[in-house]
Amino acid sequence: MSFSSLLLSDTLLSVLTQKGYIEPTPIQLAAIPAILAGQDLMASAQTGTGKTAAFTLPLLQKLTEQTEACQPKVLRVLVLVPTRELALQVNKSIAEYGANTAVKSTVIYGGVSIDAQAQKLADGVDIVVATPGRLLDHLRRGSLSLSAIDTLVFDEADRMLDMGFMDEINAILKQLPPQRQTLLFSATFSKVIFELSKRLLQQPIRIEANQANSTADNVEQIVYAVDSDRKPELISHLINKGQWQQVLIFSRKKQTVDTITQKLIAAGVEAKALHGDLSQGAREHVLDDFKMGKIKALVATDVAARGLDIIALDYVINYELPFIAEDYIHRIGRTGRAGNKGKAITLYSEDDALLLEELESLLDKRLPQQWLAGFEPDLTKVEPVARKNSKSAQRQRAKKRALAGSKRGR
Repeated sequence: MSFSSLLLSDTLLSVLTQKGYIEPTPIQLAAIPAILAGQDLMASAQTGTGKTAAFTLPLLQKLTEQTEACQPKVLRVLVLVPTRELALQVNKSIAEYGANTAVKSTVIYGGVSIDAQAQKLADGVDIVVATPGRLLDHLRRGSLSLSAIDTLVFDEADRMLDMGFMDEINAILKQLPPQRQTLLFSATFSKVIFELSKRLLQQPIRIEANQANSTADNVEQIVYAVDSDRKPELISHLINKGQWQQVLIFSRKKQTVDTITQKLIAAGVEAKALHGDLSQGAREHVLDDFKMGKIKALVATDVAARGLDIIALDYVINYELPFIAEDYIHRIGRTGRAGNKGKAITLYSEDDALLLEELESLLDKRLPQQWLAGFEPDLTKVEPVARKNSKSAQRQRAKKRALAGSKRGR
């Protein structure tokens, strides 16, 4: 089936043709007609499935029809995203797909001048892509009004909740018209997401472009058991021996990100760190260097890497398992995109035993550990960790997850 069968305008179809897009992906095929029909939507879709175009194209279509007779411009579409990187990516997609239309969009996020953003809002826009915190700042200042919003989009809703944005979301919802179309996209579906959907959505269409809480079939998952102090050495070995060109490495903490980066550089690997201690300009510069292949390894915290859009990223490495099991799905979803093959490598040490158990429970499959020749763990160095799942152990992990959400290394 072609895009033309989805009743998109010739203007939008011409852009898709220029980009070489011929057939819609499953999420686009299911979502575009539903959005054009004004229905609420709850969609499960991993990164790389064409999710952004799935809501951007029909919204541009609807706005094009509205803006022809609507001057000056009135803010009608709000897209909420968890991070500034994803905000920039979504806004870029809107600009590209809507290049030949009169639709105007802008992006607002923290870390840059709020006055400059307020001026763009004052000039008039149809779409705002925003992070929750900075959007609230503008609402308090009176820089914008949400009274005319007819479509609300939650992109990566699970990530927003993981990052503790529920209070901000509730405050924003109070400013929105009760009669609106709401689109909720999430890579994973938890109980909290389902509870939120009950409050937000009216008789929604349910779309699952992938099985909920699943990983992409075209991503090879490998778990290497290795001593903690040899993890940087193993990473540099894989990159140098395999001549890997673009590797995204995840770690839970900003300090660990810096340590890994320094050790990789010392081993002759071009590497840079990406986390919240960098200014916005520095973060964008690092991302550009990685996308253009100027550096081989990008070492990042989970939140900092959200919105990173590299279609042909072949390798993702988990320096350690995340405290929140769903983060694993987000991490390895950076590779194996748009039908490409990918490889996700997790470096496992015994102190991650219970985290691995929780991850395997979420995925409903085993991720057996293996040894890499020359990097076998020294079994005499540590006592084996009993794979217990007592209430005390659960409370300790819950505490760590809470800290990971509130103090996430951005």
